[in-house]
Amino acid sequence: MNISTMTSPALNALLEDVVTTLSSVDQTINQLMATKSALLATASRIADDEPFDSVESREMSQRAIATEIGAALRLSDRTIESHMGTAARLAERFPATAASYGAGRISQAHVRVIMDAGDQIEDAEDRAGYEAIVVARAEAESPNRLRPFAAQTAERFRATSFTERHREAREKRGTWVRGRDDGMSELTLFGPSAIVNGMHDRATQMGLKVKAENARAAKLAGGVASDASADDFADERTLNQLRFDLLADLVLTGTPTGHQTEDGLLGEIRAHIDITVPALSLTDPDEIASPAHLEGVGPVDPATARILTGNAPGFDRVFTHPASGMVLGVDRYRPSAEMRRYLKARDRRCRFPGCRLLARLCDGDHTIDHARGGATTLANLADFCRRHHVTKHETPWKVRQLGGGVLEWTSPTGRIYVDRPPGVATYVTFEDVADRMPSEAPF
Repeated sequence: MNISTMTSPALNALLEDVVTTLSSVDQTINQLMATKSALLATASRIADDEPFDSVESREMSQRAIATEIGAALRLSDRTIESHMGTAARLAERFPATAASYGAGRISQAHVRVIMDAGDQIEDAEDRAGYEAIVVARAEAESPNRLRPFAAQTAERFRATSFTERHREAREKRGTWVRGRDDGMSELTLFGPSAIVNGMHDRATQMGLKVKAENARAAKLAGGVASDASADDFADERTLNQLRFDLLADLVLTGTPTGHQTEDGLLGEIRAHIDITVPALSLTDPDEIASPAHLEGVGPVDPATARILTGNAPGFDRVFTHPASGMVLGVDRYRPSAEMRRYLKARDRRCRFPGCRLLARLCDGDHTIDHARGGATTLANLADFCRRHHVTKHETPWKVRQLGGGVLEWTSPTGRIYVDRPPGVATYVTFEDVADRMPSEAPF
């Protein structure tokens, strides 16, 4: 691959100007959006300025102002009224988030993530504690990486335990069908995350296997003389189509085993899911045990975590630093590749800034290429998704290890981006990790 144009001094200088200008424009847009939000919050306060004798009269006041603004902006008054409510909640319940937004340090997407996770924290002091942790992370992370961090941090400040809330939510499980155009319908499935994601992952594994077997059959048919041709075995279905066909086949033709409990269903999961379970969650009563974490999804109640752990053919035990949450080491009851397990536990996702693809779907990479003398040690390894693995090797992006799993990326224009392992104590910040943490795990 020829990347000489990216290292041309003239083009590199132009790229630096483009990136600098885009960063400035983005900050300005954030500030303008924050100003718009503040104005909408003011409009909501104007609507609430006078005392009302009923809920209906307050609603009419809000509607009157929303229609005024909507007419001026050529937008639906329903849309404006919804935005006014959101803006008022931001100003009143999340002042630290509003301040960072107003300074242009975070985007509207960051604000939405912070509010979605923190809205259920009713106590103002607890909500402020949540903001102090999450806003600092938001200013350094992408919204998609922020989402699971915010959700788990919010759990620390919720008045009702996750176990109790999950038990109530589980009673609402079910399926719904909605008719769509062209003879199609949509089936919605609502239930416990571990079961739903286990179903989806199993359908994915089966789909990939069917695709591979059909491709192998097509290759064999094309290489031998027979009545069958390669076209007879070609499978043009997408993975989404295969998942649907397989799930439909399982539901319509499978024989139910009569599981009447969630325990029975969880015991049948053979899918590949990544779940982090605090050790005390395996022994503490449900009411006080911390929730586990289903990677890429969110919290899982302790009872579910115990069932999945008990049925697992093996699991990693992860040792973490008591203050920072940094992964220090991994061991396993059954022998396996310790180094790879350590990296998956430490990295948890692609280590390129802003990427959240799960580590188990990523490539292991030598920071200093093995062919150039790079050692196969934990201090020289990290997980990258295929896209960013190729980016590292085929473009001027450079990366080096700072110790403790901290990576320093240098862009083609010389900008520095530091990516830190997320750790398992997701509410912990990571200041000075490089100075405090060892560069390798003590096995």
